[in-house]
Amino acid sequence: MKTALIFPGQGSQAVGMGKELAENFPQARRVFEEVDDALSQKLSTVMWDGPAETLTLTANTQPALMAVSLAVIRVLEAEAGLDIGREAAYVAGHSLGEYSALAAAGSLTISDTARLLRIRGDAMQKAVPVGEGAMAAILGLERDAVDAIAREAAGTEVCDVANDNGNGQVVVSGHKAAVERAAALAQSRGAKRAVMLAVSAPFHCSLMAPAADAMRDALGEVPLGAPVVPVVINVEARPESDPAKLVDGLVRQVTATVRWRESMIYMASENVEAFYEIGSGKVLTGLGKRLAPAAQFMSIGTKADVAAFVQSFRA
Repeated sequence: MKTALIFPGQGSQAVGMGKELAENFPQARRVFEEVDDALSQKLSTVMWDGPAETLTLTANTQPALMAVSLAVIRVLEAEAGLDIGREAAYVAGHSLGEYSALAAAGSLTISDTARLLRIRGDAMQKAVPVGEGAMAAILGLERDAVDAIAREAAGTEVCDVANDNGNGQVVVSGHKAAVERAAALAQSRGAKRAVMLAVSAPFHCSLMAPAADAMRDALGEVPLGAPVVPVVINVEARPESDPAKLVDGLVRQVTATVRWRESMIYMASENVEAFYEIGSGKVLTGLGKRLAPAAQFMSIGTKADVAAFVQSFRA
């Protein structure tokens, strides 16, 4: 069976994530220790004990979600004998999840990935003063319709499509007033809902250009190897294995649309029959079941999930 591993992004975090894995698997504990050491911070304590307000700070959320995903990978390698290079056709991640995918596929070390995501989170937070930017989820309209609404709402400001998640879920990002105009326009044009999101910055829009510059510099200092399987990257919704192009994709995705709908459809069109969401939550599984209805989905983030995977993997 052709499989793909998919890695969640911001919004999938929850206080307590990864704690059960650390208590039951030494491989998971080592990942969390490595991330703590790389950041010179007990991020694991924040992940397991909160408070939620500290965990949801972008600079903490990004490396924390990666840590859980890579802890799961290390446990699956030990418990099930998972070999990503042999058993997966693709890996892909939603926004910061692309870094998790690259680490899982051997392009980046866990320590380097943690440090890069700390830089990314800090840079994205600093790119736009608090209160000036916003994001909104438009539900019930497709990408082309939301593109037109975003252009109309922008005026002299910025309003870009940040995420095309599929199933009529498209997120816009930019100046707060422009995003509010887009939300109102969307509702007047048939959207089921337009929901302002509780985010600390307007991610994946042109206002993030300073953060893209920061990531270009940071990635220039970190060796990135060829992945053991192709990575379906956010900015192209197509597989890539060339390290230089992977770096370019990571820089571009800071300001570009996360093309998740197209990424999932591409993998399904390449006959991927099973998708495993690796890490915290089930957001990508929920989206994927509607984007690739013929495929099997399993989310793996707890001890019970690991046991279920091991049983199915050995069957």
